[in-house]
Amino acid sequence: MKIAFATQDQQRVDAHFGWAKHLAVYEIGPGGYHFVEDFGFGEDLAEDGNEDKLAPKLAAIHDCAIVYVAAIGGSAAARVVASKIHPVKVNQPEPILDILDKLQDVLKGTPPPWLRKALMKGQARSFDFEDDEEVNKS
Repeated sequence: MKIAFATQDQQRVDAHFGWAKHLAVYEIGPGGYHFVEDFGFGEDLAEDGNEDKLAPKLAAIHDCAIVYVAAIGGSAAARVVASKIHPVKVNQPEPILDILDKLQDVLKGTPPPWLRKALMKGQARSFDFEDDEEVNKS
């Protein structure tokens, strides 16, 4: 599963989603995690009400299941959720690698329902109809 982090310094989750200079993307699973890509964003980030700044960010993280942010506005949160990305707000700047370590521990155990749903992003639901037929025959 891919996870994005809104960051100014590329080390910590320390940025408002709309104003983030970077969105760092990592791939994570129970066995480990690795850095995938950093999406950098230039000027015009702090311009309140400029919804156009969100489109490139949403496009950059379209295949992520979760985005960690220091803050996110209501309109941006609605667009993130509509893109089937779960926003997670941190209360204070937190190192990205610490978050990844904690999340990996959770993935090794029994993830909460919201995380299990996030894990399913991009995976087609599969049903084994042969098993159903076996049940119906008996």
